[in-house]
Amino acid sequence: MAETIEWQDFEKVELRVGTIVAARVNEKAKKPAYVLEVDLGELGVKTSSAQITVHYTPDSLVGRQVLCVCNFAPKRIAGIASEVLVTGFADAQGAIVLAGVERPVPNGARLH
Repeated sequence: MAETIEWQDFEKVELRVGTIVAARVNEKAKKPAYVLEVDLGELGVKTSSAQITVHYTPDSLVGRQVLCVCNFAPKRIAGIASEVLVTGFADAQGAIVLAGVERPVPNGARLH
């Protein structure tokens, strides 16, 4: 189990929901990955590189709401600037299953 943190530590992580508006294969990635464009409301559309090719196709991702970490510094990944981290959980085989919401919420809404 991880170390106990204070509420203020949790508040430092900016977790927001966004809608995937575009997805394509990242041809430059060493491991199979997609380039996602995620609409985060007032934060705008941000780019992310995600290794989620086992359970998802680009077409199946468009319109899906996902939970993103929005306050990491941008990182160059396989030729793109990944501006947000799309979150998920590893299944029994280690493939990522996206974290999302039960019902639609406004893009950019922050996790409480």
